[in-house]
Amino acid sequence: MTAHAVVPALTTLAEGGGNHPSLSPYLTGGGALVALLLLLFVVTRFNRDR
Repeated sequence: MTAHAVVPALTTLAEGGGNHPSLSPYLTGGGALVALLLLLFVVTRFNRDR
């Protein structure tokens, strides 16, 4: 795939081609934050090599 083929597809997605009314940006961002905090907690709990 060349860059000339990828750029229009990404532009379409960025302009709302992938938007769905049920996907709230706050819910998506909050879910991502919770997932990352959970991963951080798990990694710090299992890092007992010191």
